[in-house]
Amino acid sequence: MMRWGLSAAAFALACGAQLWVAADPVIHMLVQIPLLAICGWLLPLARWEVPKEAVGAVLILALVVGAIWMLPRSLDAALITWQGHVAKFVTIPLFFGLPLALVWRHLGPIIKGFLKCQSISMLLFLGFLYTHAPVRICNSYLVDDQVRLGHGFALAALALVILWLIPVFASPSNRETKGKFHEFSHIRH
Repeated sequence: MMRWGLSAAAFALACGAQLWVAADPVIHMLVQIPLLAICGWLLPLARWEVPKEAVGAVLILALVVGAIWMLPRSLDAALITWQGHVAKFVTIPLFFGLPLALVWRHLGPIIKGFLKCQSISMLLFLGFLYTHAPVRICNSYLVDDQVRLGHGFALAALALVILWLIPVFASPSNRETKGKFHEFSHIRH
């Protein structure tokens, strides 16, 4: 019941942010879209068990939907047409946030690390693109807004680096194993 409430709260905040989305791309890309993804991630359906054979397909679905909503054309469509607007509120929670939550526990540390690094590099790339593009990328926003969004992408990348590095240095397991050999470093005879 708690997850339904948290998911509904994230969805309500995303709906509330809609008032400012048309005027500010930072709120659109760095507030509303993450809130919609969190809404899907928190759905109680995310506790369902995914068969091992379907993990790859579900992950690909989430990554494709996430990539589509990074495109400036998708943002413009969500602002201009009611179909794009409805698609944003349906696809991001149900086909990005929820599938990612369904498969996350099945992914190994290497895949998780790769996805985290890819997220950071994509945010940095978008930050560079939006701040250095000689023309408007999104037709619905002004060039100054575009530059602010680029800076916001760079700050979001920095925040994710810090957020994902804190457990690495603060984990009690790191302190316990300090000075010990890891299992894979032992030679067995």
